[in-house]
Amino acid sequence: MNPIAALTKSKESQDKPSEDELKRSALLKASTPPSEALFRTLITANHILHYHSVCDAYGHISVRNPQNPSTFFISKDLAPALVSCRDDIEEYRVSDATPVNENAPKGYLERFIHSEMYKKYSSVNAVIHSHNEAVLPFSISSMPLRPVFHMAGVVGAQVPVFDIALHYKSSDSTHSLLVTNEHLGAALAAGFNPSSLSSKATSLVYNLVTSSTPEPVAFPPNPTVLMRGHGFTCVGKTIEEAVFRAVYTCTNARVQTTSLLLQGTFNIGMVGERMGHGDKEPGPAKTETVVR
Repeated sequence: MNPIAALTKSKESQDKPSEDELKRSALLKASTPPSEALFRTLITANHILHYHSVCDAYGHISVRNPQNPSTFFISKDLAPALVSCRDDIEEYRVSDATPVNENAPKGYLERFIHSEMYKKYSSVNAVIHSHNEAVLPFSISSMPLRPVFHMAGVVGAQVPVFDIALHYKSSDSTHSLLVTNEHLGAALAAGFNPSSLSSKATSLVYNLVTSSTPEPVAFPPNPTVLMRGHGFTCVGKTIEEAVFRAVYTCTNARVQTTSLLLQGTFNIGMVGERMGHGDKEPGPAKTETVVR
């Protein structure tokens, strides 16, 4: 071997941390508590979402633990407006949405939305679930939600609709449209990266031929998903990104609905204009004499 190449390889092997060093580093990072700034940002996000009517008493936002990606933080079963301090926030496991603190008070029923999103997408660091009424018509009708103004580009070019009724199992005794267990949360998470039947079939054949498995997607191509008759969920790489996306998803829904109503009014106006086209001179509205 070339002496220079041998020296370079030797130096690289010395610089590369050993497996034990990597484990110690990971343990040290996991044992280091997150900064207070993280919790302040999460609390502020709760208040912003409440102020903009994105989250009412039942909506929620979470953030992945930056020190330990296998856990996430979310408030107790509180309305977002009432989240005010670190004690109002609990830590949950991504693996099964159970609280790290065995004595933790009751949590949100739909915390599985958050755990399954973090489980499936490694680059997702914040999740928001909302019941905002502005998006509901688009979740139950054939009219798709599309970004219609410049601030709504973060919504995504397409906004899929997740129908939970297609994913219930016989063990799901209550069909409340709520995501209350792991398999329903996993189904919702999959909806952020939908693919056609043809692409699925092509991938299956390719994987069989090459004996390979598809690479996991770090961040979903659709960052926002509507939930039929329920609301929506959106994600972000940061708390700020997720909040921005959630606020403008709701604003976009209102703008799009208003534009559709105006279009209907405009069409009615055109009909009225055509019906009155025979009048050569403007004047008072015509009335009929009613014989009593």
